[in-house]
Amino acid sequence: MARWKSVAILGVGLIGGSIGLALRKRGLSDEIVGIGHRQVTLDSALAVQAVSTATTDLAAGVADAEIVIVCTPVLQIVPLVQQIASCCRPDTLITDAGSTKAGLADRLGRILAPSTRYVGSHPLAGSDKSGVGFADADLFQDRVVVVAGSSRNSRTDVEAVTEFWQALGARCVEMTPDDHDRAVAITSHLPHVVASLLAGLTPVEHRSLVAGGWLDTTRIAAADEELWAQILLENRDHLLPLIESYREQLEELTKALQRGDRTALTAQLRIGKQRRNAVAS
Repeated sequence: MARWKSVAILGVGLIGGSIGLALRKRGLSDEIVGIGHRQVTLDSALAVQAVSTATTDLAAGVADAEIVIVCTPVLQIVPLVQQIASCCRPDTLITDAGSTKAGLADRLGRILAPSTRYVGSHPLAGSDKSGVGFADADLFQDRVVVVAGSSRNSRTDVEAVTEFWQALGARCVEMTPDDHDRAVAITSHLPHVVASLLAGLTPVEHRSLVAGGWLDTTRIAAADEELWAQILLENRDHLLPLIESYREQLEELTKALQRGDRTALTAQLRIGKQRRNAVAS
C-alpha cells in the first residue's frame, strides 16, 4: 500500500478532517499538516487528531508535502492551487475535493505550468453536517471518488491520485471533467435544488407533522447554503437543462392530476420506483 512522509490538507472541515483521520487510522503518513485561515478551526482539527500539525501559513504548510489536497469551497480552489503550485516542491502532487470539475480544469489549465502535477478529484461522500467535529475516518470506505484527469495530466499523475483515494478505502472512477459535471448535475445538484425548495415550501406551522418521507427528502437541504450556491452556479450549464426537464415532468404530473388520470399518474410514478429500486438493489 502507498505511504507518504508528509500530506498537507488545505481546509480541515468535514472532508479534509476525514482525510486526515483516514490517513492516521491506516498509518499512511508520518505527518499530516492541516492548513487554514482560522486558528480555531485548526485547533479543533488538532484536538480530534485529524492532523498532526497545523498552520495558517500556506507556503510553510505545503513546503515538504508529497501530496496536497484542497478541501475548500469551489470558488477558492483555483487561486489556492495556483498559490500552492508557486511554493510547493516541483514533484508535489496536488488534487482537490471540489464538487465541480470542468470549470476548474479549464481555468487551471490556462494558468498552471505544464510541469505542475495537479489532477482534479471529487469524493462522492459527505454529509449535510459541516466541520471537523463531524469528520469520520471511514467516510470514504467503499465510496466512489471520481478522478477527473484532463488532457494536461500524465497517466502517472492520474494513477497517483487514484492510489491516494484507494488507500483511504474508496473506489475510484475515472471521468473527464465535463462528463463528471454532466453526471453530478442529475445525481447530486438537481436533488439538492429539489430538497431545498421543498423544505422552503413547507410552512413552519406544519413542522410537527413531518415524518420520514419529508426528513429523507429534505436532509441535504440542511447543508451550507453558500457552499451550495457556488456549486450550482459553477455547474449551471448542465443544471439548467435538467431543471427544465424536471419542470416538464411536473407539468405532466399536474395534467394527470387535473384530468384524474390514474393510469398516466401510475405510469409516471412507476418509472421513478423502478429507477430507485435499481439503485437500491
